[in-house]
Amino acid sequence: MSLYAPDRQATPPGTPPPTLTLRPATVADADTLATWDREPHVIACSSDDADAEVAFGGIEWAEELTVSAYDSHYVIAEVEGEPVGVMQICDPHTEPTHYWGEIEPNLRAIDIWIGPAHWLNRGVGTAMMSQMIDRCFAEPAVEAIVIDPLNSNVAAHRFYQRLGFRPEGRRMFDDDDCLIHRLTRSGWEAR
Repeated sequence: MSLYAPDRQATPPGTPPPTLTLRPATVADADTLATWDREPHVIACSSDDADAEVAFGGIEWAEELTVSAYDSHYVIAEVEGEPVGVMQICDPHTEPTHYWGEIEPNLRAIDIWIGPAHWLNRGVGTAMMSQMIDRCFAEPAVEAIVIDPLNSNVAAHRFYQRLGFRPEGRRMFDDDDCLIHRLTRSGWEAR
């Protein structure tokens, strides 16, 4: 599910966006990701379960990062060498877990979350998504990008819609009530 922290405060006007780089995640990032999964803002964006103590049901990150392949892989976002966030990118039509079920080809799905709370609302999420959207559409066959923020996470809906995503409707993923959004290639080109 796509992540973006609810109830954030605004970045002060005139604050320059951070210089952000994306690099492939490695097994060496597993401990960092496990730590971030215990952050309240990450938990809140990954589940509507108010009693959850860890995001994503406690993914074993070393294993998850070991099995990543083209169909589903992770990238770490860094500002001046400091890890600040992570993204999962997959082809939802072919990825092996079939999380998205029956879905058309020529898409990419993105999940995003900011790890350390002090990086929230500093332009990191926008920079991460902007770079990844451009990377996805650099592949000529990609027709659209889909995301699945929790239906309850209206801050995420506003964030994605500012980037050009349009809501398509609600869908249940296991126990998660999500509002699917899509950014088409033509929508991206029109930005």
